[in-house]
Amino acid sequence: MSGRHNKTERREIRHMRIRKKIRGTTERPRLSVYRSASHIYAQIIDDLRGITLAAASSRDELQTPAGTTGKVAASSAVGKLLAERAKARGVSTVSFDRGGYLYHGRVRALAEGARSGGLEF
Repeated sequence: MSGRHNKTERREIRHMRIRKKIRGTTERPRLSVYRSASHIYAQIIDDLRGITLAAASSRDELQTPAGTTGKVAASSAVGKLLAERAKARGVSTVSFDRGGYLYHGRVRALAEGARSGGLEF
């Protein structure tokens, strides 16, 4: 490592540092977030079994609150949809893996949407 990294490499380094500490178990799976330029994706993963329990993204058919547009509102709707799908699979508590992104904006909106949908973390 040269000590100089671009934006993507710095995020991946932060993500690896977070992943050393966070493991998804059967009792408390990991809620993983990926944010692209135009969409946001979230999965609930059991790392011990290596399976995805629930997933949602802004590419799904979403119902955003009336009068709201934009990526932050869509992220909140993704969080609520993910919480709904997780509840259907019997998941109520998760470990939040922000994927190396700052806990701000769309990532925060997704987390708050998941909390309002009934997930605990």
